[in-house]
Amino acid sequence: MQATAYTYDPATRSGQVLLDDGTPLPFAGPAFDAGGLRLLRPGQRVRIETEGEGEGGERRITLVTLQTF
Repeated sequence: MQATAYTYDPATRSGQVLLDDGTPLPFAGPAFDAGGLRLLRPGQRVRIETEGEGEGGERRITLVTLQTF
């Protein structure tokens, strides 16, 4: 799934992405670490992997990495 980086805190390696429908979705340090990135800037397109339920359930990001074509 693709998203856009919205916020990023380098101290905790956590932040939020915006899904293409505008929904914000937070990610934690382990999801950022799994992608092998060192830095994330707001506005960058990223690829994310999630687990859990959507709509009304808890969806959790398990991987954040740069979108490649």
